[in-house]
Amino acid sequence: MIEIDWPDFGLAVRPPVQPASVFSDRVNALRSAMEPRGLTHAVVYADREHFANLAYLTNIDPRFEEILLILARSGNPLIVTGNECRGYLGISPLFDAGFLRTELFQTFSLLGQPRENSRSLHEILRSEGIDDDAVVGCIGWKYFLDTETSDFLHTIDLPSYLVDALREIAGRENVVNATDLLMHPVYGLRASCSAADIAFFEYTNVLAAEGMKRMIFGLREGMTDFEVVELARFNGEPFSCYPTFCTGKTAQLGVASPSGQLIRRGQPLSANISYFGSNICRASWIADRANDLPQDAREYIDAFAGPYFEVMAEWFTQMKPGVAGGKIWSLVQEKLPFDRFGIFLNPGHLIHFDEWLSSPIYENSKLTLRSGMPIQVDVIPSSPVYFSTRMEDGIVIADATLRQDLQSQWPDAYERCQARRRFMTKVLGIELPDEVLPLSNTPAIVPPFLLKPNTLIALAQ
Repeated sequence: MIEIDWPDFGLAVRPPVQPASVFSDRVNALRSAMEPRGLTHAVVYADREHFANLAYLTNIDPRFEEILLILARSGNPLIVTGNECRGYLGISPLFDAGFLRTELFQTFSLLGQPRENSRSLHEILRSEGIDDDAVVGCIGWKYFLDTETSDFLHTIDLPSYLVDALREIAGRENVVNATDLLMHPVYGLRASCSAADIAFFEYTNVLAAEGMKRMIFGLREGMTDFEVVELARFNGEPFSCYPTFCTGKTAQLGVASPSGQLIRRGQPLSANISYFGSNICRASWIADRANDLPQDAREYIDAFAGPYFEVMAEWFTQMKPGVAGGKIWSLVQEKLPFDRFGIFLNPGHLIHFDEWLSSPIYENSKLTLRSGMPIQVDVIPSSPVYFSTRMEDGIVIADATLRQDLQSQWPDAYERCQARRRFMTKVLGIELPDEVLPLSNTPAIVPPFLLKPNTLIALAQ
């Protein structure tokens, strides 16, 4: 245990939206990925919850209603919207540059709104060249494995009325799931980020981490969870998932929202803040010493949080290109056994605009880490006695070329990442591969007692 003031790494300025050329390159990269599969078209579905693929391709995240992007092998894509998203299209550099056509399909609109002034879905699809010779790749938010369904290629997660229309026109066999082209943890287009992407993810990680710091340092007994969350000072940046805050009656409910619970000494607490490309989460106890904890939990640091920190330090040493995901899974499962630490989700995953993109880290995985991967330090232990602990922040794996790109294009972000590396190695004792860029202003900071936040866990040096 060490007593220190939390380091001040500085704030990040929101990077500008990337130019139309970047989004055009992404669209063309998707076209290139379609070719080996013989796809004549890709249709990309998005709604308020499942926005990330469309945002990646166009910078549009749906508001209120569904959107469909139709991409043929050539020509400008067509974006199909309902009534209210039609006026939002200017958020897209592609649209502003004249590289994105649009059509109104009022069935996407909310119930009771005008629906009589648009063509039918079948007419729209046929006008984009979808016919019985087309092979259509559907991109939603999930692809499926052959262990999950007898026909994973034709198991599609888009709403049935969209899939039905496509199958009626092109035939069932010619309408397939192609979500992996964007979301597979290795070859998916969103599984790798550029220097500009890193700069944006660093901005959102800093924003979320600073909010979490204000919540932790402002925490007082007798406050309500609403009052604590107000300290985060949300600035209007969109969330990738809703904020959670769990204590009292909601302590074991994992993803619960604030509900008026009181901050009481001796109770556990977990909370998160998640903007596009970030999720900062901490979990520990409302206490300033071990004696504040329930009697059977007073070995929390030695029996639970300390071993977790030690294994996570070793976890970081594996965050480099070429390491197989199965090796990382085995490290965590062997050194933090399930019967004591209860880790059942993947010990780390990819993050993007959505909080969970996919993960190469699972049992027996031969998928390897590579440069450009944005990774969430999301290893979640759980115990009926010790509750949990967490150092959930974002990192990027970046080889020398990508680091040089970041340094030349976004020098302030690069220097903050290097300062965080120095803190993690010199103060916390965590050895880092050269490829690890910590994005958060709370890098590996674990305060076991939230009423004494300057007491942190570190490795003996």
